[in-house]
Amino acid sequence: MTNVNAVDHPLIRHHVTRLRSVETKPEEFRTLVGRLAVLLAYEATQDLQLTSTEVETPLVTTSGHKLSERIGLVPILRAGLGMIDPVLNLLPSAEVWHLGLYRDESTAQPVEYYSKIPANQPVDVALVLDPMLATGGSAVAALTTLKNWGVPCVKLLSVIAAPEGIEFVKSEVPDAQIFVCAVDKKLNSQKFIVPGLGDAGDRIFNTRHE
Repeated sequence: MTNVNAVDHPLIRHHVTRLRSVETKPEEFRTLVGRLAVLLAYEATQDLQLTSTEVETPLVTTSGHKLSERIGLVPILRAGLGMIDPVLNLLPSAEVWHLGLYRDESTAQPVEYYSKIPANQPVDVALVLDPMLATGGSAVAALTTLKNWGVPCVKLLSVIAAPEGIEFVKSEVPDAQIFVCAVDKKLNSQKFIVPGLGDAGDRIFNTRHE
């Protein structure tokens, strides 16, 4: 799958399995999402551009490198908030821009209710953060907003994805790079990922109601 990176690693397999479990409590779920977000971000940032610099160690002056691009982190509210702090720890100088999107349950289409994307001065690289890529509607809306802003390089980081969502993103934003921990089997008739992990937002923020 062009531009699709399913990150395969023993730690990812281990953490995803625990993330799926119905027995995993919200506090552990949040921790696991954070760990997986870091592993995804590590993979997604391997091509960031560097510039040479010099640094004073306690002993000598030596050569080194520093990031040379403006990087934007774009969590899709609300579940994407569970990924922002761990990734921001890796990229403390990154800018954070928020997009609020929810899925209309009757149409399965994304509805934007909040946007903090400026009108000019786009970042060089944008990482869209959303734990689940289901239908792809919200992801496409976010990526399209960023492309319209003028961002030349957009990447989507999701913990799990459905094949249908991946294909929709590829068809609508073909130059977007997708990084996922696991590609699941399918979407069910209610457009939930199977086997999935339930509603990531509800599990992160402990708002499930039986």
